[in-house]
Parts: sequence; C-alpha cells; structure tokens
Amino acid sequence: MKLKEIVDSYMHQVPEVRKHCQRCLKTERWHGNVVLMVVDVAFTSIGLNYFQSVVPRVYKFRQEFVETGKIRTLEDLASANYDELKMTWKNKRSWHMAKSVARHLAGIKGEKGFDDRQAFIYWAKHAQLDGWEKDPMGQINGVGINSFQYLRMMGGIDTVMPDKIVKRVIAEILSKANMEMSSTDIDFVRLMDRIAQGTGYRAIELCWMTWLIQSEAGLSRIEKYSGLLPEI
Repeated sequence: MKLKEIVDSYMHQVPEVRKHCQRCLKTERWHGNVVLMVVDVAFTSIGLNYFQSVVPRVYKFRQEFVETGKIRTLEDLASANYDELKMTWKNKRSWHMAKSVARHLAGIKGEKGFDDRQAFIYWAKHAQLDGWEKDPMGQINGVGINSFQYLRMMGGIDTVMPDKIVKRVIAEILSKANMEMSSTDIDFVRLMDRIAQGTGYRAIELCWMTWLIQSEAGLSRIEKYSGLLPEI
C-alpha cells in the first residue's frame, strides 16, 4: 500500500481530529486560557495518562484557582504559592516548570505590551526546533523536547511531539509502507513534516491522531472522549 492510503485509513478513524487541531493552531485550547494551557503542559510532562490523570487535575485547578479569581493571568501563576497549588497537583517539579514558563511568557507580555495569548503566540512563532535547548523555555527544568514542542503546538505551530506513542504509531505506518523510521527526535519531527506534506494532512493532525486512536477500556479515545475534546 502507498503511504497516503495507509495514513488515510488511520485518519478516517478520528474525523474529529481536524476540528480539534484547528482550535489548537488558533491557540484556543482550554477556551483560549493560556494559564490552563501552561498548567496542562506542566502536568503532562511527567508522563501520566493524559485523559485520566492530567485533564481532571487541570479541571480541578481551574475550579479552585481560575474560576475563583485567584489565578487569572500568567503573572498570577508565576507568583502563586506552591503550598496552595499542591492541593490540586502535588508534583513540585511540575509547578516549578509551570511557574517558570509563566514567568518567561509574562516577561514577553510586559516587554511587548501583549496580553497572555499574544505573548504565547509570539513566543511560539519565534521559538525554533533547532537549538531548542538554548531557548529560555528549553532551559527550564522539566521542559524536554516533548514539552517544548507541546508548547509550540498550543501556541499555534503546526508541528509534532516526538513522544513514544507518536513514534510507535508512525513506525507502524512506515513499516506497512516499507519506509524507514528516523533515529533522532529532531529528525522524527522533520520526517513528520514530510509525511504531512506527502499525505495532505497537517503534522499536528497526524500527532493527535496517534494519541486518539489508542484504546482505553475497549474504546478508542476518540470514542470515549469525543464530548470532552471541545472543552480542552
């Protein structure tokens, strides 16, 4: 089979992915709340199940801090007290990361006269995959290449996270097409760009497809969480 036919067969299982990714590229996830996007990335960074562990805790954070008005802006998150924050998520490394990311974006916000969303988009547009470790965001403890790429995706960049699930599904697709897998994370991201160009999909759509076709309790995630996706 040709690569496009194989990719089509996977993408047809997750028709909702395009709409979700359009919102991501417009920096409209979590109803456009950048604080929640940053918290999402920080919680996701430690590798727990996204829909079962991360999303419920981001919801709890939103209820206890955002909806109560305690934390509404990046500056609020940057200066938040860990002893209060740990009520929703106990991992101190995650909060150090979230607060550091918020602090950097708040600096851009103040320097440029932006709001939260504009600052996030500005950073994402200027952040580069090559040399990502030298970016101020890449130097934050806890921000590896996956978190860096996830931030860029939510800031509106059409790219992918080279995480283990994405790699596993893409390796499966490439095997069916008798094509070789890339060896490094950077090469993998570039490979995904080429696959996207050759199949007519966005790289970000291919990335989200690999997550959403995974099964939980006998259902694919797209079936199980289709009602949740528009909220996050």
